[in-house]
Amino acid sequence: MHFTLDRAALLKPLAHVQSVVERRTTIPILSNVMIQAASGKVSISATDMDIDIVESVPAEIMKKGAITCPAHTLHDIVRKLPDGSQVELAVVGDSGRVTLRAGRSTFTLQTLPIEEFPALSGDTLPHRFELPAADLRTLIDRTRFAISTEETRYYLNGIYLHAAKQEGVDVLRAVATDGHRLARVEMALPEGAAGMPGVIIPRKAVGELRKLVEETPGAVSLSLSEAKIRFAFDGTILTTKLIDGTFPDYERVIPVNNDKIMQVECKPFAEAVDRVATISTEKSRAVKLAVAPDTLTLSASSPENGTATEDLQVKFGASPIEIGFNSRYLLDITQQIEGDGAEFVMADAASPTIVRDPSDRSALYVIMPMRV
Repeated sequence: MHFTLDRAALLKPLAHVQSVVERRTTIPILSNVMIQAASGKVSISATDMDIDIVESVPAEIMKKGAITCPAHTLHDIVRKLPDGSQVELAVVGDSGRVTLRAGRSTFTLQTLPIEEFPALSGDTLPHRFELPAADLRTLIDRTRFAISTEETRYYLNGIYLHAAKQEGVDVLRAVATDGHRLARVEMALPEGAAGMPGVIIPRKAVGELRKLVEETPGAVSLSLSEAKIRFAFDGTILTTKLIDGTFPDYERVIPVNNDKIMQVECKPFAEAVDRVATISTEKSRAVKLAVAPDTLTLSASSPENGTATEDLQVKFGASPIEIGFNSRYLLDITQQIEGDGAEFVMADAASPTIVRDPSDRSALYVIMPMRV
């Protein structure tokens, strides 16, 4: 194998794929990336046995072939090379080593046999459809904050993606919950997605995918089975195993009889919550909302820090209510609202509250109250 390409062209795929590689692994081959050179392009792959990323870039190929070499070491070398330098990679005979040259620098790295490198990408996945990259970013951004980090309820450690019906219309829906808050976002069901199984995409794969689609302008092709899902776009393919579990019936926790509606300006509300929460105890982060006609009083207290209150003007015409929330959860939800206003639909101090963006009905959030 022998090829050359620009440092920036090599650094981008290396930065993407090496983030999948665990720094501590008992299986040596999983510390390596696989580099394949053929047909005018170089493909770089990495896997942790659950996620597999393959990214391809054009290169000048003098001799085709494939090798594996240490992911983080190679990434660090290329990252530290001068901007604009040409990188030349070549296998040294049968020595089992690869040489990297750039300007006056020469590095020799150990390789491992490519036969040992595991591949997730080969399966045929029966369900296939396309999503605009902007829609995929929206589905991820508006739900992932609610993914559970509690390993005992592993089936909550991801985003549940499935086809559903909303008022008789077919939609593609993404849901995440940790038992304290729930995020549900939906959009028109893409062509080809009608028969898809409901799948839970793991938290790590969600994070890697979000980084990869950050600057993607076009469409992302999704292929899935009940065990795996693959995302393909811009010369990049991410394949991940799915969480093998049953997502709970989330519809049961979305209240339908809440009748107390508070409308508030989102940005001033979030800033006030953040200020008042400075006083609350580190563990509970509790903030109390006392809502009366056209007035909201936010308050927090703790034995160590004292008390804090702040008044806001709101639209509210129901009977007064006092309800407590974890301030972190309130801030997480208000960050997802792009419009100027937020709508809180409440029942009483002990029941879940719905939060919505009045200008965008595609997203719905549920937050559990807490005693304060």
